[in-house]
Amino acid sequence: MAQPGTLYGVGVGPGDPELLTVKAARLISEADVVAYYSARHGRSIARSIVAAHLHDRHVHEPLVYPITTEETDDPAGYEGVIRQFYDDSAERLAGHLAAGRTVVVLCAGDPMFYGSYMYLHERLAHRFPAQVVPGVTSVSAASAVLGRPLVERDEVLTVLPGTLPAEELARRLADTDAAAVLKLGRTFGRVRAALDDAGRLPESWYVERATSERGRQAPLAEVDPDEVPYFSLALLPSPTSSAVHADPPAPAASGGEVVVVGLGPAGPRWQTPEVTRALREAEHLVGYGPYVDRVPVRPGQQRHTSGNQVETERAAHALDLALGGARVVVVSSGDPGVFAMASAVYEVATAEARFARVPVRVLPGLTAAQAAASRIGAPLGHDFAVLSLSDRLKPWPVIEARLAAAAEADLVLALYNPASASRRWQVGAARDVLLRHRDPKTPVVVARDIGRPGETVTVTTVADLDPQVVDMRCLLLVGSSTTQVSSRGDGSVAVWTPRTYPG
Repeated sequence: MAQPGTLYGVGVGPGDPELLTVKAARLISEADVVAYYSARHGRSIARSIVAAHLHDRHVHEPLVYPITTEETDDPAGYEGVIRQFYDDSAERLAGHLAAGRTVVVLCAGDPMFYGSYMYLHERLAHRFPAQVVPGVTSVSAASAVLGRPLVERDEVLTVLPGTLPAEELARRLADTDAAAVLKLGRTFGRVRAALDDAGRLPESWYVERATSERGRQAPLAEVDPDEVPYFSLALLPSPTSSAVHADPPAPAASGGEVVVVGLGPAGPRWQTPEVTRALREAEHLVGYGPYVDRVPVRPGQQRHTSGNQVETERAAHALDLALGGARVVVVSSGDPGVFAMASAVYEVATAEARFARVPVRVLPGLTAAQAAASRIGAPLGHDFAVLSLSDRLKPWPVIEARLAAAAEADLVLALYNPASASRRWQVGAARDVLLRHRDPKTPVVVARDIGRPGETVTVTTVADLDPQVVDMRCLLLVGSSTTQVSSRGDGSVAVWTPRTYPG
């Protein structure tokens, strides 16, 4: 019985024959069988790249795709047809391997990077000796022909197929530093729209057949959708590269801009793509130290941190920077318009005439009340009021009057800033106000560190609320007369307020 042959999946690079590795060239020259994929016209890009290394003694095995789109009238559907094609192709090669022949499968780019070879590997590698020889990917080639770095230092590169839904593409493009989107062709319009929605279109490049004689590249926004082949990609190079920013965007008419953003309660998963983009483009970050620390450090970006009780000074500093021509982002937790920096910035911007022409924008964030409510069910399912128990910026009698009015109106309450190291009595006082207008058994949710590793959510009642367990890292949700507490089959507890109200 013949010694079985070895299967090689050989990456032949993106198009330039001189980018073929020495090992790939040797294996191709020594192979008994050379296999390659092609469409029905019989031409193979991978075969054309290695044409100089082929000779008369090679046995050629063209693997001709039965279909090249996902639209088919075959009863088996696209997945069934293509699965059968790979099964049949694997068995053809298995015949050569069983006879002791060395088989090289050519793959444009890299065999394991969106390469069709991998489907043969998973069918044959457990039956015969198999090796994979990497090749230069189209992504690396595109970066090279553009002369623009893919990523620098701690930046993140995301590789995406253009076949993803446009909304998913936009979300991922907005949430990364650099990106490559492959499989364009008929998906080009969708990819272009996603880049535009993510705010990344001006920095996007189009590269077609990178390193080959027919290759071309251009700013993606200038490309005609009708002239885009499958073998092309969209590239977002490193956002910090000097090559990328040789022509920086023009500043706003006033010389700069202040953007006030909300990071959400905790972590990037609760941060909007719009905020991510603003943080990426900022030249200066201004904010309370722990909030600014949540933003990844970017080369060349200056960070200005301050304490928790200097909102006015912080706003003035941001506006001064923008007045000097800088793109400035003021960072808030949660939503910047809810007990946060947006109003402080507008207060200073409107009080001083010199800031009148500085553009100010506010980008929303997920609020702490929404995050806390989601963790326990739907307590904010009907009308609700949002109040802060902090008397640092307004007197306690005002807080007490508003709390009493909201409680009497039977609104669900979201209570921010309930206590701090120096404010310990307000929670008890608020509880006493609530007891004058609410059933003592009204549910109260104590949400602490929502979205963070030490997160806790506790359900109690107005009567049993213990002020000693409440601090500045807590948010309180106080139910209305209709709010329900339900035990679920999985052992969890849900707090929810019906959408209807008794007449």
